Amino acid sequence: MTNETSLDVSDITERTGGNWRPDVLGAGYEQRSIPLGADPDGEGDISATLVRYLPDSGAAATECAVIYVHGFTDYFFQQHLAEHFAARGHRFYALDLRKCGRSLRDGQSPHYVTDLAFYDEELNEALRIVKAEAGEQVLLVAHSTGGLIMPLWLDRLNRTVGVAASGIVGLVLNSPWFDLQGPSYYRTIGTPIIGMLGRFRSMLEMPGASISTYGDSLHKSAAGEWDYNLDWKPLAGAPVRFGWLRAIRRGHFRLHQGLDIGVPALILRSRLTKFLRKYGPAADVADTVLDVRQIQRWSGCLGDRTNIVPIEGARHDVFLSAAEPRAKAFEEMDNWLDWLAVYRRKAESPEAGA
Repeated sequence: MTNETSLDVSDITERTGGNWRPDVLGAGYEQRSIPLGADPDGEGDISATLVRYLPDSGAAATECAVIYVHGFTDYFFQQHLAEHFAARGHRFYALDLRKCGRSLRDGQSPHYVTDLAFYDEELNEALRIVKAEAGEQVLLVAHSTGGLIMPLWLDRLNRTVGVAASGIVGLVLNSPWFDLQGPSYYRTIGTPIIGMLGRFRSMLEMPGASISTYGDSLHKSAAGEWDYNLDWKPLAGAPVRFGWLRAIRRGHFRLHQGLDIGVPALILRSRLTKFLRKYGPAADVADTVLDVRQIQRWSGCLGDRTNIVPIEGARHDVFLSAAEPRAKAFEEMDNWLDWLAVYRRKAESPEAGA
């Protein structure tokens, strides 16, 4: 059930043909570029960036590898998440998608895509690299918009080559974006308008989308405890363009029709939502970005065993919450991962569960 692997970095690089180099996170972190050629959205050559964590301990991994994918106006900087997985025996990787974080180039629009399926290219390549380095079994973890991108990719993968055949064993979603938050008319008459503007004026920015409440609750320059690159994750967020929002709504529609991701999923979310125009103490104990009732409503559309766990006092990114809810989120995830290991053993050897 385990995939014990060596941490011989030179051997890994030779086998995969990769060009790993030091990452901005410092000791123990490395990155490699995934070239993707010309941007189908017309913003020059693009690439994604895969980050890996190599603990100083040099201990062999005893569990499946992890691939983490960030959300909108986000990139991978959560070292405590990587270190938590490593302590459990997982080899940890994170992917900065095209035009996001480490992958953003001058002249490109942050996070802008007109079709979420474009991300399949870097997700497929990241999966190939990780399996070549760390073994055949992979756990996926995703946050917010990444929590929409990942299930859509898994559904497509499951309908072509099969998720089980691809070595994917489970999915952890951290506050996934399953529907458009806000007044109901956004989701009724608003969606055709988004579709029209997204098709014919795709680069037009949505007015009123820049609110720094969530960013202020996180970053140490405001009211938070976390330090990260504000060029890659600005306090008020990246511009929301209608071409991108049209792609998101098309993804929501596909999810709501029902997916078959092929593996069990854990969904972590805050217990409540508070939409605030300005930072206040309530922003530290609630999701100020998404409506958690929508997460609860649509989680059943993933199409496999799904466990939904509300975390009292959690922020939008439950792993960037205050110490107590953050610890609770890790505890719930660890409990689920322990269950997943037993579930996989029984599925592979039915007599073991007899």
